[in-house]
This record gives sequence, structure tokens and C-alpha cells, in this order.
Amino acid sequence: MEGGAKNAPSVIAHGAGLQKLASGFAFTEGPTCDANGDVFFTDQPNDRILRWSANGGLSTFLEPAGRANGMCFDASGHLIACADEKNELWSIAPDGGVRVLVNEYAGKRLNGPNDVWVRPDGGLYFTDPFYKRSWWTHDTMPQDGQHVYFLSADRRQLARVADDLTKPNGIIGTPDGRTLYVADIDGHKTYRYDIAPDGSLSGKALAANLGSDGMTLDTDGNLYLTGEGVAVFDRTGREIERIPVPGEQWTANVSFGGNDRRTLFITASHGLYAVRTRVKGANASK
Repeated sequence: MEGGAKNAPSVIAHGAGLQKLASGFAFTEGPTCDANGDVFFTDQPNDRILRWSANGGLSTFLEPAGRANGMCFDASGHLIACADEKNELWSIAPDGGVRVLVNEYAGKRLNGPNDVWVRPDGGLYFTDPFYKRSWWTHDTMPQDGQHVYFLSADRRQLARVADDLTKPNGIIGTPDGRTLYVADIDGHKTYRYDIAPDGSLSGKALAANLGSDGMTLDTDGNLYLTGEGVAVFDRTGREIERIPVPGEQWTANVSFGGNDRRTLFITASHGLYAVRTRVKGANASK
């Protein structure tokens, strides 16, 4: 681990080190934690969703899985997944049953939902960048840009809520449902927004001078961004720590999990990693 910034205690638990939990994947993404502390993640090229349990280790939850990418549990225990095989957003029941929540905006297919966060009342936000996939038959972007969307809790209203980002990717919100963080991966910046009850966003402000593939938050308000290892930023936007993942070219996403939510899980290209932390994850489901 690389030391924290001066006067900032490390987020890593004393004496803890990075552990490789599993490997041999094509590309891992989308880690999210259920109510029991188990972590679900995707191996997108192999079209499957896996579960890591501290008690039972690794198992397959769903296969095929719609080429699932980013995911987040809702309060009812359904797994919301960005299933970009057909440019869809799914709700997956605990028994594996799938319901398509949305697949188009303004009469056109979505680009390919990438990451998602469910706010406390059940409304959700997702990013919709365009990454050409080998399993698609089309090679042009269906929408007129790469944007952020809000889907109401009753799943009846879909609204475009941020249209001024280059390529929105990672997304996470605070447990109180008042603040949303969105990474502009090609713009090399991460922003925060104020959330209104109707789902609209305002007060855009720079949260970190770095883009990200995926992200999470801890209870101290620190923001964890991915790409080259895991970069940790405090509330002021200062990078306070860097967690390297040796042997992996890319870290795709992060989530706190485990029974006490004090383990940071990292999906890094071909492996699943974990490190014990001093701090606790801010979101029980992300």
C-alpha cells in the first residue's frame, strides 16, 4: 500500500494487505454487496454473474447474464444490472428471474448502460456511454450523446439528467440520497451533483481531478476511484491514498462488503481482490 497523505490516516486496517480471492476471469466488473455481505460481480466477456461469500467462497449466480456490467442491489434484494448485450437495464430477482426495466430513450435504443446506483426511495441513476461491443451487430451510437439517466421508483418515468459529460462511466450516491457522484472517464474528472426529489440534478462541482471506471464511498466521505489501482480522495478532492493492485493492468470497480462492510473488494481485469479497511463502506448495497 502507498502511504496516505500527510496528516491523513490510512484507510487500510493496520497490518492488512491486499489479497487475491479468485482469478482466471476474462474481465471483472460491477461489484456490489447484498444484505448478508456477499459480493456479486460480473465476468462480462464470459457472460456470467458470480458471488463471493466469506463462508462459501466463489459460486456462479447467473449464466448467461445479459453481458452484465455495473450492478447495484435495491432495498428489496433485487440486483439491478446494466445488461448491455441488448442495451438494457435489468432487475434480477433472488431466484435469478429477470425483468427488463428499460432499453430505450426517446424511441431509440440506449447506448449501453454501464453503471448504476439505486437511491433510498428506489429511484435509480445509470450512465450510458458508448463502448463498441463484439457481440453487437451495430457499430454506431444509438443516442445523440453519452449521458446520465434517472428512472423513477415506480419505473414509469425515464429522464436524461446530465448531458454535459464527455463519457460518463462510474456512478455512486450518498446513503442519504442527496448527493450523486459521476465519473467522466474521458474527461478525466469526477463530479458531484445535488439530487432533487424528482430525480433532477443541480450544483455540479468537481469532486476529484481524475476520471474513473467504477467507484464507491466510505463513511468518512472518502471517494474511491479506479483505473490504475484504487485512488482515494477526501471530501475536499485531495488524493489521500493509492492502493496498487500488482500484476493487473486495470482496476474496473470497487465495493465494500463482508459482514461488517469493512472489506474493500476490487475487480481488477482478471482477478477479484480484497483488503481490510479501517473505515466502513457508506452504502450497504454498493
